[in-house]
Amino acid sequence: MIFKNIVVEYKDNISIISINRPEVLNALNIETIRELIKAFDEAERSENVKVVILKGSGRAFCSGGDLKSVKDNIKKIVDTAKEAEKLILKIQNLEKPVIAAVNGYAVAAGFNLALACDLIIASENARFGEVFLNIGFHPDTGGTYFLTRIVGPYKAKELFFTGKIIDAWEAERLGLVNKVVSPEKLDEEAISLAKSLASGPCKAIGLTKRTINKALSLDLSSIMKIELEACSITAKTEDFSEGVKAMLEKRKPIFTGK
Repeated sequence: MIFKNIVVEYKDNISIISINRPEVLNALNIETIRELIKAFDEAERSENVKVVILKGSGRAFCSGGDLKSVKDNIKKIVDTAKEAEKLILKIQNLEKPVIAAVNGYAVAAGFNLALACDLIIASENARFGEVFLNIGFHPDTGGTYFLTRIVGPYKAKELFFTGKIIDAWEAERLGLVNKVVSPEKLDEEAISLAKSLASGPCKAIGLTKRTINKALSLDLSSIMKIELEACSITAKTEDFSEGVKAMLEKRKPIFTGK
């Protein structure tokens, strides 16, 4: 599929999706959001894709919504927010790991887009901020959901109310990113992690992602029922048989994703 605002590349079993609007720091207009949804749809359908990397071209990951594209148009603001909601849910519900490789600014919807991913690798020059209230706009794209659960309500309120920009090291300290690397190592680190996950038991990883996401809102009893269902599914996979065999033979398992 040919896209105008994003670039999709494939490397082994990895789909690398890049927001490609560097002239506006990869700001999201409705067309870009719809293209991202299509790219994730493709990743979901493809049996060859086991991991997705999401990144931005140029100097930023994503600077949030493209304000020029919705200026003074209330209907377009709402329509864009609805499409962005679909994108966030698509990433969350995809039963494949999604890694955000963040370089430069990830603010407002761009910050929340990264938080919707499963893992975040940030370059040393990454900057994060929930800057919605700086323009008098209520946060969207799941920011209040993700940030509150990661840092707690008091810190979340501070970051939202003040619109404070934090650097990669502070984000790591708060548990918002998994690892900080030099800018020149960002792509290499993200691909290395993706390859490691792609060589793992993909069915079990996908189901674990689903269960963890549900664990944010369900009680222990409900989660253990979901765990038991997932255990029943993975117990029938070739990867589980290989994992047990490899452990008994004291060697590294060779998973196929089946």
